[in-house]
Amino acid sequence: MTPGHAYKAVEVGEDARVIRTRADVARTALEVLTTEGLDALTHAHVAEIAGYSKTTLYTHWPSRVDLFSAALAGLGELQHHERTGDMRTDLVEELKMFRQAVLDLRLDRVLSAMAQWATVDAMRQIRDTLNTEAQRPIRTILEEGFEGAELEAVISMLAGVVACPSLMFGTLPDDDVIEAAVDVVMKSAGGAGRAKRRSAES
Repeated sequence: MTPGHAYKAVEVGEDARVIRTRADVARTALEVLTTEGLDALTHAHVAEIAGYSKTTLYTHWPSRVDLFSAALAGLGELQHHERTGDMRTDLVEELKMFRQAVLDLRLDRVLSAMAQWATVDAMRQIRDTLNTEAQRPIRTILEEGFEGAELEAVISMLAGVVACPSLMFGTLPDDDVIEAAVDVVMKSAGGAGRAKRRSAES
């Protein structure tokens, strides 16, 4: 995975030392968030573990929201399933990849922290960015059979199969649950696809 570029763009002209600092702090902030929780994500604690001064952290990340954003930068890009062209297979495998990311990257901790800060505008933007990254392949697959409100509904339903149990109950769905959720969506895909084609032809 390539850390950082999805959430913290590297400024043109930045030297290697600044780039390294950003990467070190992002990695450390993510480690603190996922292993110790949101309360431990402070400038002093991250600075101590990363080996930088608090002044350096406050210079680049003035607030805890900025520090949380740095932690998300440590996620890099989520890994995605290579598409086969079969909608059911691609949806099932993509949701399994999302489930694995929750385990590997401790996204349950990240989602929980987001829920605590959901009313903060800056955090809402970060949450939306992460959701977009997670949902992008699912959206691309489903656009072949759905559009409009139905498209948004099925994206939310399928992404929620993994995200909601993780956030609400600290559990993850097994393969049977993921496949059942996809099958529910697939039952309506044919009708939605026909409606989409009729709309395009009119």
